[in-house]
Amino acid sequence: MSEDGTAEILDEVFAVIEQRKAELPDESYTASLFTHEKGENRALEKLGEETTELILAAKDGDDEELAHEAADIVYHLLVVLAMHDLTVADLRAELQTRRE
Repeated sequence: MSEDGTAEILDEVFAVIEQRKAELPDESYTASLFTHEKGENRALEKLGEETTELILAAKDGDDEELAHEAADIVYHLLVVLAMHDLTVADLRAELQTRRE
């Protein structure tokens, strides 16, 4: 882990997503994406929505909003990976392959 504690944040967020997927707590937005019959569509729609918002924030030069929307995209991306039984390790492996 890095000095500021952020090195494994993707792993931590993904672990929570996996926990919500397994336990399906009633009041969890994340769990609702796994239990609702249109959950995957909802997650994919959110990816599209957040991508549009990220583009607008970048165009407007709003760095704070850009970071916020990027985090929303990463979260929903991790949910979609979990829906397909992929992991952050799978994502890292693909990125590593592209660097070779």
